[in-house]
Amino acid sequence: MVNAIQELSPDTFQRDGYLVVRGLVDRASVGEMRETVLRALDPLQGPAEFETDVGYPGSPASRDAAGGNTPRRLLHAYSRGPIFHRWATAPELATTLRSVMRGERAEMSQCHHNCVMTKHPGFSSETAWHQDIRYWSFDAPELVSVWLALGAEREENGALRVIPGSHRLHLDRGRLDRHLFLRPELDENRKLIDTAALVELEAGDALFFHCRLFHAAGKNRSGEVKLSAVFTYHARNNRPIPGTRSDRYPSVPV
Repeated sequence: MVNAIQELSPDTFQRDGYLVVRGLVDRASVGEMRETVLRALDPLQGPAEFETDVGYPGSPASRDAAGGNTPRRLLHAYSRGPIFHRWATAPELATTLRSVMRGERAEMSQCHHNCVMTKHPGFSSETAWHQDIRYWSFDAPELVSVWLALGAEREENGALRVIPGSHRLHLDRGRLDRHLFLRPELDENRKLIDTAALVELEAGDALFFHCRLFHAAGKNRSGEVKLSAVFTYHARNNRPIPGTRSDRYPSVPV
């Protein structure tokens, strides 16, 4: 499944909060994932989150509106077929995670991400600047997500943008809105956003990024759906807080 991994730079990950590994997954495995996802999209095989569920800019106003049945992501990707099971727990992936986690052994959360992002043209939404940790409850805010491109990701189809080093910032609460997005009207936030980098990926490339890294994504303005498999990992000694959403399903050792 996994191609030869290029030399990694854990120091770069600690400094910037993200790391791109080119060609991590071979073409045949990417093709199998795409086929599995496309079969699940038509007809739709839930569970799924719809664009209208999040209410982000560009999403349909309701399920009854035009495009209201546009899926935003397919949930529970780990259980959607052996190809995703193998990828999410691949030994080579575990090695990379251990490298950026400073030697800690990783577990995959079944509660967060564990999905395939399905950004459709026409009715895809724009995601504002945020940190994923806002959704999650763990002993320590130290998790790593792995975003695997199942096709080319460019600005035109809504590729991710990241703010390098933002995982090390401690912002005043007033710089975030009520949904914990960065407030772009503030000068200090505008200056921060101006340092953002666009992460362009090819099929099989993987983006590893810290849960406190600010990131955003635009709409899909191309003519094809953009597919990305996303899984989140935590160190084995970093446990989900009991009784929270993060503790709903058991984690999977990798």
